[in-house]
Amino acid sequence: MAFDIEMIAARYSKMEAAIAQARKVVGRPLTLTEKILYNHLWDGNPTKSFGRGVDYVDFAPDRVAMQDATAQMALLQFMQAGRKKVAVPSTVHCDHLITAKDESGVDLGIAVKENKEVYDFLSSVSNKYGIGFWKPGAGIIHQVVLENYAFPGGMMIGTDSHTVNAGGLGMVAIGVGGADACDVMAGLAWELKWPKAIGVKLTGKLNGWTSAKDVILKVAGILTVKGGTGAIVEYFGPGAEALSCTGKGTICNMGAEIGATTSTFGYDESMERYLRSTNRSDVADLANKYKAHLTADPEVYADPSKYFDQVIEIDLNTLEPYVNGPFTPDLATPISKMKEEAAKNGWPLKVEVGLIGSCTNSSYEDISRAASLAKQVAAKGLKTKAEFTITPGSELVRYTIQRDGFIDSFHKIGAKVFSNACGPCIGMWSRVGAEKKEKNTIVHSFNRNFQARQDGNPNTYAFVASPEITTALAIAGDLGFNPLTDTLTNEKGEQVKLDPPTGEELPNKGFAVEDAGFIAPAADGSGVQVIVDPTSTRLQLLAPFKAWEGTDLKGLKLLIKAKGKCTTDHISMAGPWLKFRGHLDNISNNLLIGATNIFNSKTNEVKNQLSGNYEPVPQTQRAYKAQGIGSIVVGDENYGEGSSREHAAMEPRHLGVRAVLVKSFARIHETNLKKQGMLALTFANKDDYDKIQEDDVIDIVGLTSFAEGKPLTLVLNHKDGKKDEISVNHTYNAQQIEWFKAGAALNLMKA
Repeated sequence: MAFDIEMIAARYSKMEAAIAQARKVVGRPLTLTEKILYNHLWDGNPTKSFGRGVDYVDFAPDRVAMQDATAQMALLQFMQAGRKKVAVPSTVHCDHLITAKDESGVDLGIAVKENKEVYDFLSSVSNKYGIGFWKPGAGIIHQVVLENYAFPGGMMIGTDSHTVNAGGLGMVAIGVGGADACDVMAGLAWELKWPKAIGVKLTGKLNGWTSAKDVILKVAGILTVKGGTGAIVEYFGPGAEALSCTGKGTICNMGAEIGATTSTFGYDESMERYLRSTNRSDVADLANKYKAHLTADPEVYADPSKYFDQVIEIDLNTLEPYVNGPFTPDLATPISKMKEEAAKNGWPLKVEVGLIGSCTNSSYEDISRAASLAKQVAAKGLKTKAEFTITPGSELVRYTIQRDGFIDSFHKIGAKVFSNACGPCIGMWSRVGAEKKEKNTIVHSFNRNFQARQDGNPNTYAFVASPEITTALAIAGDLGFNPLTDTLTNEKGEQVKLDPPTGEELPNKGFAVEDAGFIAPAADGSGVQVIVDPTSTRLQLLAPFKAWEGTDLKGLKLLIKAKGKCTTDHISMAGPWLKFRGHLDNISNNLLIGATNIFNSKTNEVKNQLSGNYEPVPQTQRAYKAQGIGSIVVGDENYGEGSSREHAAMEPRHLGVRAVLVKSFARIHETNLKKQGMLALTFANKDDYDKIQEDDVIDIVGLTSFAEGKPLTLVLNHKDGKKDEISVNHTYNAQQIEWFKAGAALNLMKA
């Protein structure tokens, strides 16, 4: 039986009336996305048609999910909200704090010991406030959610950008910051700008070496890392129906890499099969009853250009496997062109490590197809040339693939099996030799490949591919190897060709597990004590941020003018810094240390205007804070792309940064800045970015009449005595302006 079946039934019972009313107010057939959104309006009654990319709308999500790195700050905020219990079903998943080094058992044991304080905190808070707790080793949040909580037509938010993975089961699932999660758990509405709509029509059927991963790798190449910003991507067509449910999840998962708010698919037989195989036949029965409401109206898919802002069509029959990267997930290269592109760009051809698994590609189907290739190594007299690792997505999958012999197949080719956790995907990989900073190539089936993300080495060229292609390239040890056409020389000197991968969508014997890792909360948590040691280096109770002083902001120092790509990894690194996710002051020591200063092309070295010296970014900002001086951060396009990491907003706020001014924002980061009471501003004229000088002292004028749709003015006071005035835009609505005035959204909740 499924978790929260009563909640799911109640949501479905409202669906028909809400959708019928929405059709009336919109005056046309509805996309699946629109049906789900209108069925989750906070007031429960569709009374108007909302403008895409224009109107802010309040929603009532069905549930909240948090992973251990982000849950710490989310729950520290929730503890200030004064609530006795969460208002919606919520869960915590311990998946981010386990370092991959040796093998699953050893690594998990070390993590449990090293992170005991944090795990004890999370489990006690969960127990007190009615939150389901998934202990270390249970699996990666998104895989566990897909297996247990996702349901067609639902809406959930999660404190991780890859929450969107649940779109594979027909949800609108959206990554948010901890403050948003706190609101929903406290029983408040969740605000989102009504999204634009991108339709992707899939025709044909995958064959041979291609997989669902190649669909999103191609889409990433088309839309780039910001082409989906502010939009929900809806996949449809006969090709979509031919995909497995977990394949759909892979596509939705990497929708975060195109900046999409989320991605989703209509309910179909593959979802029904997956629900029944994961012991949720009750959900499948309900979904079948409401099936007509769990996909778009027929007219939409018959003539998609009338209903979507943009339509992309992909023929799966002719789709070629892709390898994306390095350093960005949208640099898409067909496998047939990789050797040529690598030579042209100086990418190292020798593959040092192949890594499969993670939240993106750790399904039974993924692992079984990769295992079919591993079996060919011995059968064809080959030897794997690169290191090879597997990261199962959940204990349910790990136990089942062990039972079915896949782990044994991987061990026979020398592979390591890491813990059921994020591991190398988020930089929790203790890779031997990475500290030498040598130029090298790795290939993985993860979702992101930003510079230094996986192993901390900025000279590691990381490429994203399907598990099948990753496995083939690890066997060959050659980035330029094309398994569709090329042969390998085996131990006998013979030329052999790898057969296309084969595998099962779902286990023939069904899934099996001894301990899935779930701990239910106390029925009454009022007596549970949550203790935070005031001397802890890992946990720190939060103090409210100060309210706006009611004046224009004058005399702000320029902290950094960031050059080029500046993701949340650059603003607040993960890896070893994850240990401080519950201690705002300590983790603030990584503020913007990965961003490139345009004035000297160096990282973590900016001019301290007080001393005149070049110093680390956090040290410089702490000097300004000590003197009561505010500052401003300037950035480029799509600033804050990547993880939902609200620390990237809380750290500058904590250290006294007052505003972030950029050419454009990634959605989640802009919202996080607003929630924490900061000014998130964009250049009205992007060329004004060039006017910002290293020694500028900046005034923000117009705040005393701060209003929706009204630009502000920045005065750039240059060192030579000259001044420039530039206009800057913002997207604050009336409620968000109140967040700014109060000092943070949380301050209003407590008021």
